[in-house]
Amino acid sequence: MALLTPALGLLFWMLVVFLLLVFILRTYAWKPIIGGLKEREHEIQSALDLAERTRSEMAKLQADNEKLLAEANAARDRIIREARDASDRMIAEAKEKATLEGQKVIESARKAIQDEQYAAVSKMKVEVAKLSLEIAEQVLRRELSDKASQEKLIAELASSARLN
Repeated sequence: MALLTPALGLLFWMLVVFLLLVFILRTYAWKPIIGGLKEREHEIQSALDLAERTRSEMAKLQADNEKLLAEANAARDRIIREARDASDRMIAEAKEKATLEGQKVIESARKAIQDEQYAAVSKMKVEVAKLSLEIAEQVLRRELSDKASQEKLIAELASSARLN
């Protein structure tokens, strides 16, 4: 049992060595360790603050990016709408112009056809009149070649003139 119960001298020297160790550690090691821990704590806190600032800046940048994206989308939609409206106007103007041009062409074609009809009718009248005169001349020459047929024709014309 002597091993389990320490002697008084041993306890004294253990206490002296322990206090000496605490004093040495406190004067030479404890301050640098505490300083290193405080410096490390400060560095960690700085890193956390920097991370928080970076996170807030990133959130702000993301909000700005979303705002810019929304503005760009609105501008794109406006430009597309304006282009579509301009295209519709151009198509409508082209259709209207084509319709007017078509009507002008049709009207000029009708006028040309009408002019050609009048010219053809006039020419035909002249030809019919010439032909009628030639036929009448030939008929009259044949029928009026003798005196009796001339008297008969005059009598017929006189009697038809009285009836009308």
